[in-house]
Amino acid sequence: MRSQPALFEEHEIRRVYDEETETWWFSVVDIVQVLTQQADYQAARNYWKVLKNRLVKEGSESVTKCNRLKLPAADGKNYLTDVATAETLLRLVQSVPSPKAEPIKLWLAKVGYERMQEMADPARSLERARETWQQQGRSEKWIQQRMTGQETRNKLTDYWAQHDIKKGDEFAILTNIIHQEWAGVDVKSHKAIKGLKSQNLRDHMTEAELIFTALAELSTRQIAESAQAVGMNENEEAARKGGGIAKRARVELEDKTGRKVVSKESFLPPTGRGKVVKK
Repeated sequence: MRSQPALFEEHEIRRVYDEETETWWFSVVDIVQVLTQQADYQAARNYWKVLKNRLVKEGSESVTKCNRLKLPAADGKNYLTDVATAETLLRLVQSVPSPKAEPIKLWLAKVGYERMQEMADPARSLERARETWQQQGRSEKWIQQRMTGQETRNKLTDYWAQHDIKKGDEFAILTNIIHQEWAGVDVKSHKAIKGLKSQNLRDHMTEAELIFTALAELSTRQIAESAQAVGMNENEEAARKGGGIAKRARVELEDKTGRKVVSKESFLPPTGRGKVVKK
């Protein structure tokens, strides 16, 4: 997941982007702090705690649709925080009497519109990501490989979306199958090897890992297109075959070089800001 704060008036709203499900998650407390116009963050947390309990008792679906993700706090550390999508927040806003209710609704709607623009023109999203990677000190070679891989990924998810694969869980299941096939480990295990927690795995891959991921996803899409795969069963088969092609290439490279492609190498600011950290 990629963390990228947004601004509402002069207030920073923490948010993270889940690339697997293509969803923005916003900090609920940050939104509540704006709505209640509380200068004290702890007071906003207490307000949300009381409101959350009341909504649970009322059987509100808004609370059940909230998630918990690690977000950076003022002390620089990451803590589990209640987060929600823009759609869920639009409903939660109605539960807080506030002169900021309408402005925050318009802001959330605007954020959603910007995401629609990015979906219509993926170059917007990629250019925004490029700026973030440059700020992190990534090399232009790595950035180009990352962007190429993301373009390949986008073409695959576009195919899935058009052939009866649901965004969210089904996207994640197919992605994990491809990854398990080519890398020999699933996404969660690969993140553990690199010492990652809430960070996006692809943002911490080496050049070789990015290349083999792209090969696996390119192969999967072309196989699916050739077979005109529809639905989970047919696309699972394409995912295994596509991942298998990249696996055979990986094994052959490892045999020739004596080096493993799946690596502990990562990029974990601030410990190794601007350079690869070898653990």
